[in-house]
Amino acid sequence: MKSERQKALDGEFFNAVDPELQQIILRTKRLLRKLNDCDYADHEGKRRIFEQLFGSVGEPVHIDVDFHCEYGVNIHLGDWVVINMNCTFVDNNRIDIGNHVLIASDVKIYTAAHPVTAGERMIPGGGWNIYARPVKIEDGAWIGGGAILLPGVTIGRNAVIGAGAVVTKDIPANAVAVGSPARVIRYQEE
Repeated sequence: MKSERQKALDGEFFNAVDPELQQIILRTKRLLRKLNDCDYADHEGKRRIFEQLFGSVGEPVHIDVDFHCEYGVNIHLGDWVVINMNCTFVDNNRIDIGNHVLIASDVKIYTAAHPVTAGERMIPGGGWNIYARPVKIEDGAWIGGGAILLPGVTIGRNAVIGAGAVVTKDIPANAVAVGSPARVIRYQEE
């Protein structure tokens, strides 16, 4: 029988109040409190927290405060990643961030979602059906301030997502995408 965590990673409906998942969340919230309270200049202290918090983390990585995530362990960061202030990553499934990626302030990355119809969304007797899809940001991408990446999207190599964009589908390599929903307005040379 699959664990609820494995169901989430497999894109199946999962129970978010499962005791194992709740323990992961509790551990993560404690680490986030330490990270967000860490002295800005304490790079070694922050690095130790990153190594405990994330599934994998490259060199160097800069994450400004406040940073929030759900599990932490499903986030994988490449080398030369910058995540600016007030970002939230709902990582019920994998979030893979490549090398040389810039993520501006107030970016939200969601892997979790609910069915649209109430009958599918609500569980008789209480609770909600939840599923999760991975999000991938390839090398060299830049995610503009306030952008929202929805479950299951891939941002291609060197793509730029404009400030405030809502990404609902994959964005190809070297594309510049803006708006809600995000649409490609042009391509750039590598």
